[in-house]
Amino acid sequence: MRVRAREAGARFGDLPTGRRNMITDVPGVKVGHCTLKKGEGALVQGAGPVRTGVTVVLPHAGNLFQNPVKGAYFDLNGCGGLSGSLQIREFGIIETPIGLTNTMSMGTVADALVRHLLKQNPEAGLSIDTIIPIVSECDDSYLNDARGLHVREEHVRTALDFAGEVVDEGAVGAGTGMTCYDFKGGIGTSSRMVKTPSGEHVLGSIVLSNHGTRDELLIEGAPVGKLVKADNPKRAEHGSIVMIVGTDAPLDARQLGRVAKRAAMGLAKTGSCANNGSGDIVLAFSTANVHDRYGHKGLVTEHLLLDRDLNVLFRATVDSVEESIINSLFKAETMTGRDGHVSPELPIEPVMEILNARRADQNGA
Repeated sequence: MRVRAREAGARFGDLPTGRRNMITDVPGVKVGHCTLKKGEGALVQGAGPVRTGVTVVLPHAGNLFQNPVKGAYFDLNGCGGLSGSLQIREFGIIETPIGLTNTMSMGTVADALVRHLLKQNPEAGLSIDTIIPIVSECDDSYLNDARGLHVREEHVRTALDFAGEVVDEGAVGAGTGMTCYDFKGGIGTSSRMVKTPSGEHVLGSIVLSNHGTRDELLIEGAPVGKLVKADNPKRAEHGSIVMIVGTDAPLDARQLGRVAKRAAMGLAKTGSCANNGSGDIVLAFSTANVHDRYGHKGLVTEHLLLDRDLNVLFRATVDSVEESIINSLFKAETMTGRDGHVSPELPIEPVMEILNARRADQNGA
Protein backbone atom coordinates (compact mmCIF):
# COMPACT_ATOMS: atom_id res chain seq x y z
CA MET A 1 0.00 0.00 0.00
CA ARG A 2 1.56 3.26 -1.13
CA VAL A 3 1.25 6.23 1.24
CA ARG A 4 1.58 9.97 0.83
CA ALA A 5 4.91 11.57 1.69
CA ARG A 6 3.69 13.30 4.86
CA GLU A 7 2.06 10.07 6.08
CA ALA A 8 5.42 8.33 5.69
CA GLY A 9 7.11 11.02 7.80
CA ALA A 10 8.50 13.47 5.24
CA ARG A 11 8.47 17.16 6.20
CA PHE A 12 7.62 20.20 4.11
CA GLY A 13 7.80 23.54 5.90
CA ASP A 14 5.90 24.86 8.90
CA LEU A 15 2.57 26.04 7.47
CA PRO A 16 -0.48 23.88 8.32
CA THR A 17 -2.15 21.91 5.56
CA GLY A 18 -5.79 22.03 4.60
CA ARG A 19 -8.19 19.31 5.72
CA ARG A 20 -7.37 16.91 2.89
CA ASN A 21 -3.96 18.36 2.05
CA MET A 22 -5.17 18.63 -1.56
CA ILE A 23 -5.86 21.45 -4.02
CA THR A 24 -9.55 20.69 -3.48
CA ASP A 25 -9.25 22.22 0.00
CA VAL A 26 -9.73 25.47 -1.93
CA PRO A 27 -13.53 25.82 -1.78
CA GLY A 28 -15.22 24.88 -5.04
CA VAL A 29 -12.20 23.29 -6.72
CA LYS A 30 -12.71 19.79 -8.14
CA VAL A 31 -10.40 17.33 -9.91
CA GLY A 32 -11.32 14.41 -12.15
CA HIS A 33 -9.35 11.63 -13.84
CA CYS A 34 -9.81 9.07 -16.57
CA THR A 35 -7.10 6.39 -16.61
CA LEU A 36 -6.33 4.33 -19.73
CA LYS A 37 -4.27 1.20 -19.21
CA LYS A 38 -4.34 -1.88 -21.41
CA GLY A 39 -2.01 -4.31 -23.15
CA GLU A 40 1.47 -5.63 -22.44
CA GLY A 41 4.65 -6.36 -24.35
CA ALA A 42 5.96 -5.08 -27.65
CA LEU A 43 4.57 -1.88 -29.12
CA VAL A 44 1.92 -2.29 -31.80
CA GLN A 45 1.11 1.20 -32.98
CA GLY A 46 -2.55 1.94 -32.56
CA ALA A 47 -3.12 -1.09 -30.32
CA GLY A 48 -0.82 -0.52 -27.34
CA PRO A 49 0.39 -1.02 -24.74
CA VAL A 50 -1.65 1.97 -23.54
CA ARG A 51 -0.50 3.90 -20.47
CA THR A 52 -2.12 7.31 -20.60
CA GLY A 53 -5.16 9.32 -19.55
CA VAL A 54 -6.80 12.66 -18.81
CA THR A 55 -7.00 14.86 -15.72
CA VAL A 56 -9.21 17.93 -15.41
CA VAL A 57 -9.04 20.69 -12.81
CA LEU A 58 -12.19 22.78 -12.29
CA PRO A 59 -11.59 26.07 -10.41
CA HIS A 60 -15.28 25.97 -9.53
CA ALA A 61 -18.19 23.69 -10.36
CA GLY A 62 -20.26 26.31 -12.16
CA ASN A 63 -20.15 27.66 -15.69
CA LEU A 64 -16.54 28.78 -16.06
CA PHE A 65 -17.17 30.42 -19.41
CA GLN A 66 -19.85 32.68 -17.91
CA ASN A 67 -17.97 33.10 -14.61
CA PRO A 68 -14.20 32.86 -15.22
CA VAL A 69 -11.65 33.11 -12.43
CA LYS A 70 -8.60 35.35 -12.28
CA GLY A 71 -5.60 33.52 -13.74
CA ALA A 72 -1.98 33.70 -14.87
CA TYR A 73 0.72 31.39 -16.17
CA PHE A 74 4.50 31.18 -16.08
CA ASP A 75 6.72 29.10 -18.35
CA LEU A 76 10.00 28.41 -16.60
CA ASN A 77 11.12 26.39 -19.62
CA GLY A 78 8.99 26.43 -22.74
CA CYS A 79 9.59 22.96 -24.19
CA GLY A 80 5.93 22.10 -23.72
CA GLY A 81 2.39 23.07 -24.65
CA LEU A 82 -0.27 25.24 -23.02
CA SER A 83 -3.25 26.05 -25.20
CA GLY A 84 -5.13 29.22 -24.33
CA SER A 85 -2.02 30.84 -22.86
CA LEU A 86 -2.21 33.97 -25.01
CA GLN A 87 -5.72 34.75 -23.82
CA ILE A 88 -4.71 34.11 -20.19
CA ARG A 89 -1.89 36.60 -20.61
CA GLU A 90 -4.08 39.17 -22.34
CA PHE A 91 -7.15 39.12 -20.10
CA GLY A 92 -5.89 37.53 -16.89
CA ILE A 93 -8.70 34.99 -16.66
CA ILE A 94 -9.21 31.23 -16.85
CA GLU A 95 -12.55 30.49 -18.49
CA THR A 96 -12.52 26.72 -19.06
CA PRO A 97 -11.66 23.63 -17.04
CA ILE A 98 -7.91 22.98 -17.18
CA GLY A 99 -7.14 19.78 -19.08
CA LEU A 100 -3.99 17.69 -18.64
CA THR A 101 -2.97 14.80 -20.89
CA ASN A 102 -0.15 13.42 -23.05
CA THR A 103 1.52 15.67 -25.60
CA MET A 104 -0.14 14.48 -28.80
CA SER A 105 -3.63 14.28 -27.28
CA MET A 106 -3.86 17.98 -26.52
CA GLY A 107 -6.08 18.59 -29.53
CA THR A 108 -8.54 15.87 -28.59
CA VAL A 109 -8.84 17.17 -25.03
CA ALA A 110 -9.24 20.74 -26.31
CA ASP A 111 -12.05 19.67 -28.65
CA ALA A 112 -13.80 17.83 -25.83
CA LEU A 113 -13.60 20.83 -23.49
CA VAL A 114 -15.04 23.06 -26.21
CA ARG A 115 -17.94 20.66 -26.77
CA HIS A 116 -18.54 20.50 -23.01
CA LEU A 117 -18.76 24.27 -22.77
CA LEU A 118 -20.87 24.60 -25.93
CA LYS A 119 -23.54 22.51 -24.21
CA GLN A 120 -23.42 24.84 -21.20
CA ASN A 121 -23.39 27.97 -23.36
CA PRO A 122 -25.72 27.61 -26.38
CA GLU A 123 -25.00 31.19 -27.54
CA ALA A 124 -21.19 30.75 -27.60
CA GLY A 125 -19.94 31.50 -31.08
CA LEU A 126 -23.29 33.04 -32.01
CA SER A 127 -24.30 36.04 -29.94
CA ILE A 128 -21.43 35.77 -27.43
CA ASP A 129 -17.73 34.98 -27.55
CA THR A 130 -16.12 31.80 -28.83
CA ILE A 131 -14.39 29.31 -26.51
CA ILE A 132 -10.62 28.93 -26.19
CA PRO A 133 -9.81 25.79 -24.15
CA ILE A 134 -6.95 25.51 -21.68
CA VAL A 135 -4.93 22.29 -21.99
CA SER A 136 -1.36 21.36 -21.03
CA GLU A 137 0.69 18.21 -21.41
CA CYS A 138 3.65 16.00 -20.67
CA ASP A 139 5.19 13.29 -22.88
CA ASP A 140 4.37 9.74 -21.75
CA SER A 141 5.80 7.98 -24.83
CA TYR A 142 8.42 6.11 -22.75
CA LEU A 143 5.64 3.85 -21.45
CA ASN A 144 2.70 4.62 -23.75
CA ASP A 145 1.74 4.00 -27.37
CA ALA A 146 1.69 7.75 -27.89
CA ARG A 147 1.30 7.50 -31.67
CA GLY A 148 -1.90 5.52 -31.14
CA LEU A 149 -3.76 8.65 -29.93
CA HIS A 150 -5.84 6.60 -27.51
CA VAL A 151 -7.39 9.53 -25.62
CA ARG A 152 -10.88 10.27 -26.94
CA GLU A 153 -13.63 12.75 -26.16
CA GLU A 154 -15.49 10.21 -24.02
CA HIS A 155 -12.49 9.99 -21.69
CA VAL A 156 -12.53 13.74 -21.14
CA ARG A 157 -16.25 13.58 -20.41
CA THR A 158 -15.60 10.84 -17.85
CA ALA A 159 -12.99 12.97 -16.09
CA LEU A 160 -15.40 15.92 -16.03
CA ASP A 161 -18.38 13.85 -14.87
CA PHE A 162 -16.50 12.26 -11.98
CA ALA A 163 -14.57 15.32 -10.84
CA GLY A 164 -14.69 15.58 -7.07
CA GLU A 165 -12.95 16.73 -3.93
CA VAL A 166 -10.88 13.60 -3.21
CA VAL A 167 -7.91 13.50 -5.59
CA ASP A 168 -6.31 10.19 -6.52
CA GLU A 169 -2.53 10.51 -6.88
CA GLY A 170 0.32 8.72 -8.62
CA ALA A 171 -0.20 6.76 -11.85
CA VAL A 172 -3.73 7.96 -12.56
CA GLY A 173 -5.37 10.14 -15.21
CA ALA A 174 -2.85 12.18 -17.15
CA GLY A 175 -0.16 10.80 -14.80
CA THR A 176 -0.66 7.18 -15.84
CA GLY A 177 2.39 6.98 -18.11
CA MET A 178 4.62 9.63 -16.52
CA THR A 179 8.08 9.19 -15.01
CA CYS A 180 9.67 11.57 -12.48
CA TYR A 181 13.39 11.63 -11.62
CA ASP A 182 13.61 8.20 -13.33
CA PHE A 183 11.03 6.80 -10.88
CA LYS A 184 7.30 6.39 -11.49
CA GLY A 185 5.62 9.77 -11.19
CA GLY A 186 2.32 11.32 -12.22
CA ILE A 187 -0.26 13.22 -10.19
CA GLY A 188 0.46 14.77 -6.79
CA THR A 189 -1.32 17.42 -4.73
CA SER A 190 -1.16 19.29 -1.42
CA SER A 191 -2.44 22.46 0.28
CA ARG A 192 -1.64 25.09 2.90
CA MET A 193 -3.65 27.32 5.21
CA VAL A 194 -2.47 30.93 5.37
CA LYS A 195 -3.47 33.98 7.40
CA THR A 196 -3.60 37.35 5.65
CA PRO A 197 -5.12 40.77 6.44
CA SER A 198 -8.26 39.62 4.56
CA GLY A 199 -8.61 36.53 6.75
CA GLU A 200 -7.65 32.87 6.57
CA HIS A 201 -7.26 31.41 3.10
CA VAL A 202 -6.32 28.16 1.39
CA LEU A 203 -3.67 27.69 -1.27
CA GLY A 204 -3.32 24.35 -2.98
CA SER A 205 -1.37 22.81 -5.84
CA ILE A 206 -1.56 19.83 -8.15
CA VAL A 207 1.24 18.64 -10.43
CA LEU A 208 1.71 16.37 -13.41
CA SER A 209 5.30 15.20 -12.84
CA ASN A 210 7.35 13.76 -15.69
CA HIS A 211 10.69 15.49 -15.24
CA GLY A 212 14.25 15.15 -14.02
CA THR A 213 16.94 12.51 -13.63
CA ARG A 214 17.49 10.26 -10.66
CA ASP A 215 20.74 11.93 -9.58
CA GLU A 216 18.89 15.25 -9.21
CA LEU A 217 16.20 14.08 -6.77
CA LEU A 218 16.20 15.87 -3.42
CA ILE A 219 13.83 15.30 -0.51
CA GLU A 220 14.22 17.58 2.52
CA GLY A 221 17.47 18.69 0.90
CA ALA A 222 18.91 15.15 1.01
CA PRO A 223 20.32 13.71 -2.25
CA VAL A 224 17.93 10.79 -2.11
CA GLY A 225 18.26 9.96 -5.79
CA LYS A 226 21.98 9.35 -5.42
CA LEU A 227 21.74 7.52 -2.08
CA VAL A 228 18.77 5.18 -2.40
CA LYS A 229 19.38 1.72 -3.77
CA ALA A 230 17.13 1.06 -6.73
CA ASP A 231 17.48 -0.53 -10.14
CA ASN A 232 15.96 1.88 -12.60
CA PRO A 233 16.82 2.76 -16.19
CA LYS A 234 17.37 6.34 -17.30
CA ARG A 235 15.26 7.87 -20.04
CA ALA A 236 16.92 9.62 -22.94
CA GLU A 237 14.60 12.60 -22.46
CA HIS A 238 14.12 14.42 -19.18
CA GLY A 239 10.41 15.05 -19.59
CA SER A 240 8.32 17.92 -18.24
CA ILE A 241 6.11 19.08 -15.39
CA VAL A 242 2.85 21.03 -15.21
CA MET A 243 2.13 22.77 -11.90
CA ILE A 244 -1.27 24.27 -11.06
CA VAL A 245 -1.71 26.54 -8.04
CA GLY A 246 -5.15 27.61 -6.81
CA THR A 247 -6.24 29.82 -3.93
CA ASP A 248 -9.27 31.59 -2.53
CA ALA A 249 -7.13 34.57 -1.51
CA PRO A 250 -8.20 37.78 -3.33
CA LEU A 251 -5.48 38.23 -5.96
CA ASP A 252 -5.54 39.78 -9.42
CA ALA A 253 -3.85 38.32 -12.50
CA ARG A 254 -0.61 40.26 -11.98
CA GLN A 255 -0.29 38.97 -8.43
CA LEU A 256 -1.11 35.45 -9.56
CA GLY A 257 1.74 35.73 -12.04
CA ARG A 258 4.03 36.42 -9.11
CA VAL A 259 2.65 33.40 -7.26
CA ALA A 260 3.15 31.22 -10.36
CA LYS A 261 6.83 32.10 -10.47
CA ARG A 262 7.28 30.83 -6.91
CA ALA A 263 6.06 27.39 -7.97
CA ALA A 264 9.36 27.06 -9.82
CA MET A 265 11.14 27.40 -6.48
CA GLY A 266 9.16 24.46 -5.12
CA LEU A 267 10.25 22.49 -8.18
CA ALA A 268 13.87 23.48 -7.56
CA LYS A 269 13.65 22.23 -3.96
CA THR A 270 13.08 18.73 -5.34
CA GLY A 271 16.29 18.99 -7.38
CA SER A 272 15.22 20.07 -10.87
CA CYS A 273 17.22 22.58 -12.91
CA ALA A 274 14.56 22.66 -15.68
CA ASN A 275 16.56 20.66 -18.19
CA ASN A 276 16.85 21.82 -21.81
CA GLY A 277 14.16 19.51 -23.17
CA SER A 278 11.77 19.98 -20.26
CA GLY A 279 8.52 21.90 -20.40
CA ASP A 280 8.12 23.47 -16.94
CA ILE A 281 4.75 25.21 -16.92
CA VAL A 282 2.75 26.83 -14.12
CA LEU A 283 -0.89 27.93 -14.03
CA ALA A 284 -2.26 29.93 -11.10
CA PHE A 285 -5.82 30.99 -10.35
CA SER A 286 -7.87 32.66 -7.63
CA THR A 287 -11.49 31.80 -6.91
CA ALA A 288 -12.04 35.17 -5.24
CA ASN A 289 -13.60 38.01 -7.26
CA VAL A 290 -15.11 35.62 -9.81
CA HIS A 291 -15.87 37.58 -12.97
CA ASP A 292 -19.44 37.82 -14.30
CA ARG A 293 -18.63 37.78 -18.01
CA TYR A 294 -21.83 39.37 -19.27
CA GLY A 295 -23.50 40.55 -16.07
CA HIS A 296 -20.97 43.19 -15.05
CA LYS A 297 -21.61 46.63 -16.50
CA GLY A 298 -19.48 49.75 -16.17
CA LEU A 299 -16.95 49.92 -13.34
CA VAL A 300 -16.14 46.88 -11.19
CA THR A 301 -14.81 47.17 -7.64
CA GLU A 302 -12.73 44.32 -6.24
CA HIS A 303 -10.97 43.76 -2.93
CA LEU A 304 -7.34 42.66 -3.29
CA LEU A 305 -4.46 41.91 -0.98
CA LEU A 306 -1.61 44.38 -0.99
CA ASP A 307 1.61 43.09 -2.53
CA ARG A 308 3.41 43.48 0.79
CA ASP A 309 1.05 40.85 2.24
CA LEU A 310 1.82 38.18 -0.37
CA ASN A 311 4.86 36.66 1.32
CA VAL A 312 2.89 33.99 3.17
CA LEU A 313 1.28 32.95 -0.14
CA PHE A 314 4.70 32.76 -1.78
CA ARG A 315 5.92 30.49 1.03
CA ALA A 316 2.77 28.37 0.80
CA THR A 317 3.29 27.97 -2.95
CA VAL A 318 6.90 26.85 -2.61
CA ASP A 319 6.13 24.32 0.13
CA SER A 320 2.93 23.02 -1.45
CA VAL A 321 4.43 22.45 -4.90
CA GLU A 322 7.43 20.70 -3.37
CA GLU A 323 5.14 18.37 -1.43
CA SER A 324 2.89 17.75 -4.42
CA ILE A 325 5.85 16.59 -6.50
CA ILE A 326 7.07 14.24 -3.76
CA ASN A 327 3.51 12.95 -3.26
CA SER A 328 3.41 12.04 -6.95
CA LEU A 329 6.46 9.84 -6.35
CA PHE A 330 5.34 8.30 -3.07
CA LYS A 331 1.89 7.34 -4.40
CA ALA A 332 2.92 5.97 -7.81
CA GLU A 333 3.45 2.23 -8.24
CA THR A 334 5.92 0.48 -10.55
CA MET A 335 4.63 0.34 -14.11
CA THR A 336 5.79 -1.65 -17.13
CA GLY A 337 4.83 -0.12 -20.46
CA ARG A 338 5.57 -0.54 -24.13
CA ASP A 339 8.47 -2.75 -25.21
CA GLY A 340 9.11 -3.76 -21.60
CA HIS A 341 10.05 -0.23 -20.51
CA VAL A 342 9.84 -0.04 -16.72
CA SER A 343 9.27 2.99 -14.52
CA PRO A 344 9.93 1.73 -10.95
CA GLU A 345 8.27 3.09 -7.84
CA LEU A 346 10.34 5.10 -5.39
CA PRO A 347 11.22 2.75 -2.50
CA ILE A 348 9.57 4.51 0.45
CA GLU A 349 11.14 2.68 3.39
CA PRO A 350 14.76 3.11 2.23
CA VAL A 351 14.03 6.78 1.46
CA MET A 352 12.71 7.36 4.97
CA GLU A 353 15.76 5.59 6.43
CA ILE A 354 17.95 8.08 4.57
CA LEU A 355 15.90 11.05 5.79
CA ASN A 356 15.79 9.83 9.40
CA ALA A 357 19.54 9.20 9.44
CA ARG A 358 20.16 12.67 8.06
CA ARG A 359 17.95 14.25 10.71
CA ALA A 360 19.79 12.34 13.43
CA ASP A 361 23.14 13.60 12.12
CA GLN A 362 21.85 17.17 11.99
CA ASN A 363 20.60 16.89 15.59
CA GLY A 364 23.93 15.51 16.75
CA ALA A 365 22.53 12.13 17.70
